[in-house]
Amino acid sequence: MTLIAIEEHWVTPDLTSALKALPRPDESLAFNEMGDHLHRLEDLGKDRIAVMDAQGIDISVLALTPPGTQPLSPEHARNLSRAANDTAIAAVAKNPTRFRALSTLPMSSPEHIVDELVRAKDMGHVGTMVYGRCRDRFLDDPAYDELFAAAAELGQPVFIHPQIPSDAVRDASYRGLGELTDLALATFGWGWHLDTATAALRLILRGTFDRHPALQIVLGHWGEMLLFWLDRADSLSRLASLQRPVSDYVRTNFHITASGMFNPALLHHALSVTTIDRLIFSTDYPFQHPTQDEINTFLGHFTSDEDREKFSSANAEALFGLAL
Repeated sequence: MTLIAIEEHWVTPDLTSALKALPRPDESLAFNEMGDHLHRLEDLGKDRIAVMDAQGIDISVLALTPPGTQPLSPEHARNLSRAANDTAIAAVAKNPTRFRALSTLPMSSPEHIVDELVRAKDMGHVGTMVYGRCRDRFLDDPAYDELFAAAAELGQPVFIHPQIPSDAVRDASYRGLGELTDLALATFGWGWHLDTATAALRLILRGTFDRHPALQIVLGHWGEMLLFWLDRADSLSRLASLQRPVSDYVRTNFHITASGMFNPALLHHALSVTTIDRLIFSTDYPFQHPTQDEINTFLGHFTSDEDREKFSSANAEALFGLAL
């Protein structure tokens, strides 16, 4: 059985340096340097492949680690996005049977986004990864509508990955508990996921999928909380003058990946909301470290070989157009 992981992170030293040089660096960058994370993130060769072999993963889809280039000035974002996309596709070319890649885009320079998406697609990137906002601009801002139009036309799925909430939101909701607890609450403990779900829901409410019905979005962490609140979110559809219920867009325009959270209860809930054709395997490398035994145990919770194969590889192959 082929196993494809679609949310496997990496970074370049140049990008790390640029992000750290910002007047107010993203505090979540500290996670990239915990333990051996930085070595794992920067390695696009034998060490990463050795981990894949140990886990039983055949193909990793490389994706730049958060916050990507989004906090950078337009010029820096353009230059480092291009450099990152060139580096990722060179790694794919060196190990074409083991790697594919998602592009990164200069979101702080909206007029250059589509050009870079097209360039990256022409080089071989199978999709793109963005974050829920660029500074204070949400993804549903009209400045980004050309991105979603182009992604739909080009067949480039857009993975919306978590990033730390804005300073204003953190000040309102995620401070006062102690420095480390504040950061954890704003990131992996809660804020990352709520922020991403909000960005995805705003895209739906903005009518993005009515304008671009072929657009496909990927959410990690079993849907970033959104799957658990669709009964209430559906009540927004009429007020936003949508053509369909919110839950219908989730079932037809969204794919959901596990992000290394191999809890069968989350799988069962996802299957109560959407279909097996919308669920995809990932480990969120290197921030999660599932063993091959843990992966196999989780895969054992699928009720049929066909469903297991869809989750393990077939859905990723179809969504990203992977030629294996």
